Amino acid sequence: MGGYFDAATATPLHPVAREAMLAALTDGWADPGRLYPEARRARQLVDAALSVVAEILGERPERVHATPGGGEAAGYAVAGVRRGRRRIGGTVVRSAVEHSSVIKAVGGDAVEIPVDRLGRVSADAFAAAVREPGVAMAALMSANHEVGTRQPVAEVARACHEAGVPLYVDAAQTVPWEPVPTGWDLLSMSARKWGGPAGVGFLVLRPGVRWVDPRPALPPVNIPLLVGAAAALRAVRADADRQAKRLSALVDRIRAVVPAGVPDVEVVGDPVDRLPHVVTFSCLYVDGEALLHALAREGFAVSSGSACTADTLRPSHVLAAMGVLTHGNVRISLHPGTAEADVDRFLAVLPGVVAALREEAGVSGL
Repeated sequence: MGGYFDAATATPLHPVAREAMLAALTDGWADPGRLYPEARRARQLVDAALSVVAEILGERPERVHATPGGGEAAGYAVAGVRRGRRRIGGTVVRSAVEHSSVIKAVGGDAVEIPVDRLGRVSADAFAAAVREPGVAMAALMSANHEVGTRQPVAEVARACHEAGVPLYVDAAQTVPWEPVPTGWDLLSMSARKWGGPAGVGFLVLRPGVRWVDPRPALPPVNIPLLVGAAAALRAVRADADRQAKRLSALVDRIRAVVPAGVPDVEVVGDPVDRLPHVVTFSCLYVDGEALLHALAREGFAVSSGSACTADTLRPSHVLAAMGVLTHGNVRISLHPGTAEADVDRFLAVLPGVVAALREEAGVSGL
């Protein structure tokens, strides 16, 4: 995994998660809703996993709900509040840089709060928007998944509470690294972001939120995946401070070395108030898809912060909202298994890759 630099999408499975899932396959196969001994043992595994997640968040276990993923948790959060507050209205105030799953869940009935060139919203603009009539809820991610910029969640939460509007926070990127900012009413997470298995997310609801469960029926709990997700989160958070310092130093190095070694490159996002493991830069005169393929041939798995991809043919809404380049972008997101030598090799390879692509496109030397 030495060249895997796409942890903001999914982190390699943590060894603790693998061990926990294998154990749960033996003891967690029964229906936890039944009363016989095998079922009670399965129920104990579910309750223990939810208790681990709740403890890390400083919440009560009954407020933590397992979902099939982070995107599903976002959908449940938005649909449930809209049902609970339908007499008030259905408008959602959200930032312009929310994850696509949140934007999809909110739909067209939204007030979009713009961001500055670093990717951060104005708490004052959010406060003004939530005071308007017909607002069902607000949505603000804790930190951006493409550029790493942290958002002013605590300040926005105070404004939302003064206006009587519940705040939903997508905390998928911050939960593995640090406590979530205070004041939220609903919170979602995805186990893939901290070395848990795919197919597990969490929705956390605080008391007083008018939320009507939008699911037609409660889905069955995949006990091994749930147990693995909780085990990985506990292991990752126990080592979070050390890893955050280590990876942040590597990111600082990337932020400094890439623009020094590659002409016409812009590093985007807040250089200070950011996630410890994410950096995105834009290369002028380079096709983004070609750059990703070229880096893949060198053994690096990275993602594009812009990606006019074949399935959407649209540039990144995050970078567009920031007013930065939306082509030739590379997002590097490191994980606890990333070594300094991996970053060294990437920094050594990148200038030649970019130069070759520019020469092939006939734009070298500009």
